[in-house]
Amino acid sequence: MAETIYIKNMVCPRCIAAVTETFHQAGIAPERISLGEVQVTTMPDELQLEKIQSTLEAQGFELLNRGKSAIIAQIKSAIIEQVHYSKEPLKVNFSTYLSEKIHQEYGSLSRLFSSVEGVTIEKFITSQKIEKVKELLHYDELNLSQIAHQLDYSSVAHLSSQFKKETGMTPSAFKKQKTISRNTLDQL
Repeated sequence: MAETIYIKNMVCPRCIAAVTETFHQAGIAPERISLGEVQVTTMPDELQLEKIQSTLEAQGFELLNRGKSAIIAQIKSAIIEQVHYSKEPLKVNFSTYLSEKIHQEYGSLSRLFSSVEGVTIEKFITSQKIEKVKELLHYDELNLSQIAHQLDYSSVAHLSSQFKKETGMTPSAFKKQKTISRNTLDQL
């Protein structure tokens, strides 16, 4: 049976490549690697784990214990994966998606996330969506209506309202800026 190792700040495909390389250098061939987690057939021994941990820390990652930190990392990774990398919109709401993905009741996930992170899961989702909107506006390939549809907003007005509330400016004003201010995903 596969064991899962959780990693904090693993938020993009390049992160997956870096973590994959780190595990291979330690002599471990992961069964599967996705955002925030690595599945291995057998757990690394203590020496391998130390090597993996020090290499990951040098790259800005952190190995997590199976407790609360690991669950928080799973929640964040699932949200980031859905908002930033999924080509298909969710067919269910985020609470159902997270419960099914993490195999825990949403209420307990929500309470844990809020108590540890100091913000609600919904606020975290919103900040991720707004960051994705910024990216899409910057690349100027989609209009606001297409962006709203892609990110599951009920309307352009809803997206614009949430964008202004989060950034202090309208999407149009943001787009006109000469310098685009964006945050890295692991800082949200």
